[in-house]
Amino acid sequence: MDDILTRTRAAVWHPCTQMKQLEAAPPLAVARGEGVWLVDTDGRRYFDAISSWWVNLFGHCNPRINAAIVDQLGKIEHVMLAGATHEPVVELSERLAQLTGLGHAFYGSDGASATEIALKMSAHYWRNAGWPEKNGFVSLENAYHGETVGALSVTDIPLFKSTYAPLVRHSAQVPTPDARRAEPGESAEAFALRCADALEAHLAEHAATTAAFIVEPLVQGAAGMAMYHPAYVARARELCDRYRVHLIADEIAVGFGRTGTLFACEQAGVRPDFLCLSKGITGGYLPLSAVLTTDAVYAAFYGDDTARGFLHSHSYTGNPLACRAALATLDIFEQDSVIESNHRRKAVLDALAAPLASHPRVAAFRQRGMIWAFDVRDAPPGFARDFARNAQHAGVLLRPIGNTVYFMPPYVTGDEEMAFLVDATLHLLETT
Repeated sequence: MDDILTRTRAAVWHPCTQMKQLEAAPPLAVARGEGVWLVDTDGRRYFDAISSWWVNLFGHCNPRINAAIVDQLGKIEHVMLAGATHEPVVELSERLAQLTGLGHAFYGSDGASATEIALKMSAHYWRNAGWPEKNGFVSLENAYHGETVGALSVTDIPLFKSTYAPLVRHSAQVPTPDARRAEPGESAEAFALRCADALEAHLAEHAATTAAFIVEPLVQGAAGMAMYHPAYVARARELCDRYRVHLIADEIAVGFGRTGTLFACEQAGVRPDFLCLSKGITGGYLPLSAVLTTDAVYAAFYGDDTARGFLHSHSYTGNPLACRAALATLDIFEQDSVIESNHRRKAVLDALAAPLASHPRVAAFRQRGMIWAFDVRDAPPGFARDFARNAQHAGVLLRPIGNTVYFMPPYVTGDEEMAFLVDATLHLLETT
């Protein structure tokens, strides 16, 4: 293990990492994966309780996804999607359209790419439609939508954004409906609707220059798993319609079953104008993102003038291997009744986690679908770093966000593994 750690420090620049800290807290040297477990180069096992940054749905080295990729390797590994097409990307687009009611999927490589695509596509739509002044954006307070320059413009987390402020276009933020901020005695729904009033006030004043409102439906991940009532999304849809503003649903993290339904917007009973997908779309196997939109948006780009088209591209757009992984992922959802099975898993983990919810150091214990989170009272400086390190020693991969500890396990997690996770977390609360 020491050899690979020395080499990674010398050659690899790790993401979201102060590299100097790797001297005291070396990264986990992973040799292989087995279901919900990661195995290091010394043979030790770690429960992947955060699904490798929220991407893995059906375990590492899933035989069905493996088989789909191997089969595709014998056909075509990649061809540019500009001027060519192939069966996997066509079938995936068709199936996503059936699932969402949105069509004409546009593909990128990751979540930030999807955000960039949706923002550009929205502003370009209004330009093509004769309203070029509608090119501004609004997002939630504490929003996170990616770290490329366009995505940062609608992100509201200073740690990621402030250094690059001179490069980033201004956007507006409205109050987050994070239920933790509700007044004593105020329901999550009432607070969500009160926050939606602020969105209405903003749109009433700025709709003429606003292209879209972008939102992470139901859960703001990087904001510390901030959970809120679906009524906010439903009201946002109504307001966007009233003020002629696009609604962009960033389901990069919360899509594909994470919130208890296949897509989070289903719980609000709405269809966005743009739906951004990534992370779990390939089951955690390969980089892929997609933006789905309405026929009306697509029609605004259709014509003889090349400049009227959406001139955006990625070299690996619609990669056949990634599309086959995504198709295998959708097959597993359909064939294994995953959403229904997850309801049972949720009930089991809810029961097991009762001692966590009542622990004296735990505040705001919360859950939505296959996401559990709580805040740690009186968390000392460096809590997230120390908790993650101690969890790794205990055989669990956890990565707190500030003083928020969260679970986002793969959908193949068994009862014994859930009990192990809870027991380990209770011990960590006593020692970190």
